[in-house]
Amino acid sequence: MAVSTFKRGLRLNTRKHATEGKPVEMVPEPRQVVIPINQHFGAPNQALVKAGDKVRRGQKIADAVTPGPMTVPVHASITGIVKKIEVRTQPNNTNGLCIIIEKEHPSGENNDAVSTTGNPVSDDTDFLPPLDPFICTKEEALTRIRDAGITGMGGAGFPAHIKLNPPPSKKIDIIIADGAECEPYLTTDEAVMTEKPATLLKGIAIVMKITGVMKAIIGMEDNKVNLIPMLEEEIRKASYPGVIQIGLCKTLYPQGGEKMLIKALTGREVPSGGLPMDAGCIVSNVGTLVAIAEAFTLGKPLIDRDLTVSGGACKFPKNIRAPIGTLLTDLPPDFMDIDYPKLRKVLFGGPMMGQAVPAVAIPIQKNTSGIILMTEEETVQDAEGACIRCGRCIRNCSCRLVPVIMNMNLEAGDLDGAIKAGLMDCIECGSCTYICPARIKLVQRFRVGKQRLRIRQQAVQVRKQAVEAAAKASTVPPPAGGGTQKN
Repeated sequence: MAVSTFKRGLRLNTRKHATEGKPVEMVPEPRQVVIPINQHFGAPNQALVKAGDKVRRGQKIADAVTPGPMTVPVHASITGIVKKIEVRTQPNNTNGLCIIIEKEHPSGENNDAVSTTGNPVSDDTDFLPPLDPFICTKEEALTRIRDAGITGMGGAGFPAHIKLNPPPSKKIDIIIADGAECEPYLTTDEAVMTEKPATLLKGIAIVMKITGVMKAIIGMEDNKVNLIPMLEEEIRKASYPGVIQIGLCKTLYPQGGEKMLIKALTGREVPSGGLPMDAGCIVSNVGTLVAIAEAFTLGKPLIDRDLTVSGGACKFPKNIRAPIGTLLTDLPPDFMDIDYPKLRKVLFGGPMMGQAVPAVAIPIQKNTSGIILMTEEETVQDAEGACIRCGRCIRNCSCRLVPVIMNMNLEAGDLDGAIKAGLMDCIECGSCTYICPARIKLVQRFRVGKQRLRIRQQAVQVRKQAVEAAAKASTVPPPAGGGTQKN
């Protein structure tokens, strides 16, 4: 099989040996879960429950006031009692409202009723009714995906029902299942493809049915070449319409990025400022596709998450399946033992694009692909130096941007100059920061720059609305009679 790739990129030490090939282990059910009510890219949710309410596993507990296209609900991941609703630190380092649910029977008498296997096993679950995706309408299918709370599980948290419903002007002809998993340490996508190939293929077939596309490619790096015979056998056994192929890519970072994967597998380029649909593609993480299949066959909302827990300070590195909202600190030491004396950094996500967080006791979210517990030897704590204009960030940028110029503009306060240099095309892969000999935190600066742009756009929108409101008020005719009546 031919191996394709994109230009530039980095050859990293993958550091996957600690969990590579290991099965996904179900965590012992936690005594509590801390569930952020906003886990998606879009309009904010509000809590639908209050302290003291009993909730069932799969029950909707948060949604938007007025459900719209960019809203996704959140569901209870265990059966129990809502103990409190309060602000907690989340994996993105912001403080957000969370719903804390505790098991009704901490001693475990009710464990059989809230099994985390994903199957509705008793009246203590509140799953959706199963729905045949190949008979229902497109609108019903998209509604099911939204009602199940499915967002992209590769990291961005974009609502899946929006991604699968592009505008009619965007002609989609290829679905790409992203199993590249190019981040070091992480191996959950590999485990998903190994353990749930039939469910993955069903998820792909459902997406093909919704979008009307007849071709799909499962993209993976060549460090997973051992999975090809098994996947090809599953493809042969499946009787879904259309063509499902396997695309093998070179192990190169950031091969798993949408733009890079599209370029490697199709030769197409996503235009500047564009999205995958502008190149005729929809890219979806393999975990997301499995969740979509389970939402139809089991009626199961997105309430569990497969992730890798690894790093030098993790005594038992493994791939785990945990209810959304689980804290690693709530898991027993014989299952998840952390070497706190050696622990120097906690990352949610991979070491290149993940977020460093201030503590271990932060909840797992829908888009948490991994938690890396790093020792001093695994981290870089050098102080920033001055840029020496070496150009390494330019030579290694997979998006072919000029990070040094973007950074110079941001340092000068010239946000428009940074945008012109390509700020909004940056995928925040971290290659420039990794390769910079001056240890300049380029990605962090680009993230701050994007946040500044969002704040500016919001301010412009507020001013526009205020002007429109003032103009509207000035055109309202006076009351009949021409003024105030006197008695």
